[in-house]
Amino acid sequence: MPRLLIGLTGNIATGKSAVARMLRQLGAVVIDADQIARDVVRPGRPALAEIVRAFGPEVLLPSGELDRPKMARLVFGDPDKLKRLEAITHPAVREAMWREIRAQPDDVVVVIEVIKLFESGWARECDQVWVTHCPPEMQVARLVKYRGLSPEEARARVEAQNPQAEKLAQADVVIDTSGSLEETRRQVIAAWQAANC
Repeated sequence: MPRLLIGLTGNIATGKSAVARMLRQLGAVVIDADQIARDVVRPGRPALAEIVRAFGPEVLLPSGELDRPKMARLVFGDPDKLKRLEAITHPAVREAMWREIRAQPDDVVVVIEVIKLFESGWARECDQVWVTHCPPEMQVARLVKYRGLSPEEARARVEAQNPQAEKLAQADVVIDTSGSLEETRRQVIAAWQAANC
């Protein structure tokens, strides 16, 4: 087991990925829950077979891979279908993440990047919780600039997430990403040094 497990979270476009990259450069092992979620539904994986049983073969592409956009359209307007999908994928993701965490040497710091860190119960497993934060108008601007969304789509995505204030209230460390990358890096280095003393 690693000597320190840090949970990194924050709402969409608040700079989680940038902070994760900085932590990787400082020597942390970063485990990205989104990447693991993609891995557990690859062809040949048990979770994909369960999804096909639950939702039918029409959720597959001709290549046998999950048609992620179709799956998203199918579940995000329907809470029951979303629950059914999460009941299949969440345990598989959790198990794969624990395998990765346990595989690390005792002297490393592991950072798990999880958007739903609190909602999924991961926060309770972590030694520290770091939350990235910037004003909502900056989140919208980043989504428009970097992901090509319209301002209306971007605002809807930002407003659809659990309030950022709830995450901030439970954070051990808050990284304010509203300034320059260099300002963010200074905060990350300071928090890293404090965590590793």
